[in-house]
Amino acid sequence: MNTGKTKQKGRPKIKQKPRPKPRGKAAPKPRPKAAPKARSTAASKPRGKAAPKPRPKPTIMIRPKPMPRAGRGSAHAGHGISAVRHDAPVWKRRPKRPIRTEPSDPTRQRLQKVLASAGVDSRRNCEQLILDGNVTVNGIVVDKLPVFVDPKVDVIAIDGKRISRPKKVYYLLNKPTHVICTNSDPLGRRRAIDLIDSSARIFCVGRLDADTTGAIILTNDSELTNRLTHPRYELPKTYEVRIKGRVDGAGIEKLKKGIWLAEGRTLPAVIKVLKRNNAGTTLQVIIRQGLNRQIRRVIARIGYRVKALKRSRIGDISIKGVPLGGYKTLSKGQIEYLKKQTVT
Repeated sequence: MNTGKTKQKGRPKIKQKPRPKPRGKAAPKPRPKAAPKARSTAASKPRGKAAPKPRPKPTIMIRPKPMPRAGRGSAHAGHGISAVRHDAPVWKRRPKRPIRTEPSDPTRQRLQKVLASAGVDSRRNCEQLILDGNVTVNGIVVDKLPVFVDPKVDVIAIDGKRISRPKKVYYLLNKPTHVICTNSDPLGRRRAIDLIDSSARIFCVGRLDADTTGAIILTNDSELTNRLTHPRYELPKTYEVRIKGRVDGAGIEKLKKGIWLAEGRTLPAVIKVLKRNNAGTTLQVIIRQGLNRQIRRVIARIGYRVKALKRSRIGDISIKGVPLGGYKTLSKGQIEYLKKQTVT
């Protein structure tokens, strides 16, 4: 009798291979169920729309009456009073005007201005002479600014030498090209004052660029110079402009109405066509402004280039009869005309 374990007859067991996972995205894992919220013992609010919150009451602002402006028909007109709302916030108030240091007496002038008019030096250099203590007024050393004097009454001296007011002179120069309108040039270029034989300290009234020819006034009258160059008076100036190419009517209309530049829109100009063909155009342009290189810039804005530029008149004063590079002394009638044109 066999006591050992008997082998079971039949097919042998086959180990099954694990099934390959399907390619692609993995199946999303099932989300765990959220635990049920515990009900509070407090009384639950009834379902529906929430009760609207009470709106805050609006605050009523009382706008104060505006102050009258200092203009025509106002109570403040002509009295130099600026209308400022004192009830307005601080950041909305107008800034206060600076206090004028000019004297109420019109006969008194700044000391550096009197020295510059006497031909001592430029106004800035005269200020330095005063600060250095080189100037005396009625025997008293002056070394602070501002100082106001009456040149007809006060005795003014520099280093002990009394100054005298020079005679005022007025010249009209027909400036050629490559001549600059300044009194000091570090490059040593030819200046307009070098073309005039005068012992007085003269300077140019306004400027013409180096490539522009024509009329320019030179004088030692600083008061008249300031008025002639001030944009308030708008003294007309006549130019003859030679342009490369034929300028059409649309371009001329733009010049008449004004052209936008970096400083703003130019004032309307008077344009007259003197000559026009396919080779070039010659225009007469009358303007009342003095922007830097204004004629050349406005012509460039309409798509053309200036070949030659000449100033032929300043107001009613013409350059006719004055040769290029020559000059003449203005008559009394012409001087009076310039002063009348700059009277407020």
